[in-house]
Amino acid sequence: MKKEITKLVDENNVKFIQLWFTDIIGNLKRVTIPRSQLEDAIKDGKGFDGSSIEGFTRIHESDMLAKPDINTFAILPWSSENQKEARIFCDIYLPDGSPYEGDPRYILKKNLAEAKKMGFTYYVGPELEYFYFKDSEKTNVLDHGSYFDLTPPDIGDELRMKTISVLEEMGIEIETSHHEVAPSQHEIDLVYKDALAMADNTITYKLVVKEIAQRNNVYATFMPKPIYGENGSGMHVHQSLFFAKGESASGGKNNKPNCRQASNAFYGKGGNLSEIGNKFIAGLLKHAKEITLLTNEWVNSYKRLVPGYEAPVYISWARTNRSTLVRIPTSSPNRQSAMRIEYRSPDPACNPYFAFSAMLQAGLEGIRKGYKLPMPVEKDIFEMSSEEKEKIGISYLPESLGHAIAYAEKSSLVRKTLGEHTFSKFIENRKAIWEQYRSQVTEYELRKDLPVL
Repeated sequence: MKKEITKLVDENNVKFIQLWFTDIIGNLKRVTIPRSQLEDAIKDGKGFDGSSIEGFTRIHESDMLAKPDINTFAILPWSSENQKEARIFCDIYLPDGSPYEGDPRYILKKNLAEAKKMGFTYYVGPELEYFYFKDSEKTNVLDHGSYFDLTPPDIGDELRMKTISVLEEMGIEIETSHHEVAPSQHEIDLVYKDALAMADNTITYKLVVKEIAQRNNVYATFMPKPIYGENGSGMHVHQSLFFAKGESASGGKNNKPNCRQASNAFYGKGGNLSEIGNKFIAGLLKHAKEITLLTNEWVNSYKRLVPGYEAPVYISWARTNRSTLVRIPTSSPNRQSAMRIEYRSPDPACNPYFAFSAMLQAGLEGIRKGYKLPMPVEKDIFEMSSEEKEKIGISYLPESLGHAIAYAEKSSLVRKTLGEHTFSKFIENRKAIWEQYRSQVTEYELRKDLPVL
């Protein structure tokens, strides 16, 4: 594989390679090397100062190595012909050669390894929504379209097509794309992949969306709720477990363990959800409050999670009801691989390595401990009275970043998911953000309260 990459680099006249990784809050970082350093980087990694990366390490123990995962090599289509660039995702190591426990990619790998020990591989398909604005200073929209609208001249539609072309050049498969509900809001859906590949693709997707927007003199944002009174941007995550190594529910073997051909652990008799699927959902519901900090990590995330704007607020599940946290999308009875669940609270500003890890661990906990799935709620929850919701045991997701921190900080499941080091760093980081926000005096307060108090 190393020879194939170096050959590809030389054939395409690639001059520079960007080594990619993320900090604990999901911000993309890079170290760029010239072509001459590629073989050494693949063999030994490339050193950098970890103390400068949010949530990584202390200054007196800062030396780290970024080791390229050559399976993630891709040429950046927007780089110039005379100065071609490529990117490779990296795993972070300590100087002694051990994996760095605070590396988000390592954390997801660790959680996927635990699923594999239980006999499963984990596949996800996120639906990432975002907005186009005229610039990064104000929320001036490019259009006033709505769901699935085509309103010529649709500048956003043209930008989506350019974005999709670049993503496909980089080897990322696209399922669909369309205009979303709010003005200037759009969505591109990625084809189902294993969770590690999808987390890498999600990071790439967000960069490409922003890069193409910038090259066309507009601004793209994954901020969860940029416009008051309009729907926010979500990242609904479709997910399922497949029996690892092609194992099936009946104990048979399948030598092609991919999501289209291996046995779907969520597929039950008659095309219904299996018992494993039921327990997985039960785990998500039981631990939803705890993991929300990882799926919705920003102050602004909780401006989206309010009643009346399609985002889920209530902890419940259904087969068709879109007001619930978990939904079972309709799929053909003849397509076992399509059986999946949709977890609807995450937003696209989250760190996908942590969000996927948290949802996986919550679901696995339901399987490990045999959680019982409550009855589905097919009635529109937003139309139910408080008494009705209380009677059937419907509770709420955290209403603010502060509430989400409180639930996560007490959670042994979140601590296990992230590991002790990253758990402490992540909680500390989010608390600092929350305290800074709480001390702000907003325009709303000045406009409403200053004239009368």
